[in-house]
Amino acid sequence: MPRIFLTLGSINAFLCVLLGALSAHGLKHTLTTDMLTIFQTSVQYHFYHALGLILVGLVLLFNLPQSRLLKLSGWLMFTGIVLFSGTLYIITVTGIRGLGVVAPFGGLSYMSAWLLFAYAVWTGK
Repeated sequence: MPRIFLTLGSINAFLCVLLGALSAHGLKHTLTTDMLTIFQTSVQYHFYHALGLILVGLVLLFNLPQSRLLKLSGWLMFTGIVLFSGTLYIITVTGIRGLGVVAPFGGLSYMSAWLLFAYAVWTGK
């Protein structure tokens, strides 16, 4: 299981660099300032949680290999990336604002992931 989170984290970190470059070089002439800010916020949260996935993988690998809570934390981080960052990417590129109702579920996934991470590490579960 650590390999899954290390791989997901690494691939998502790559995507963050790619999408960040896209926003800096390709989208800045296409998107409004507000939409570009939203896109960049999405990249920022995406990158934090790509690193979070790597952190989960490392803790699973070296400290708590059997922790179900830590594994759940990793899956919630990945879910947050898809629901929060993914939704914001789609909204900014397509203009379909109705998808905005999905993003808060991604935010809740992010927050739940970090609380579970803290609890798992603190208790050793």
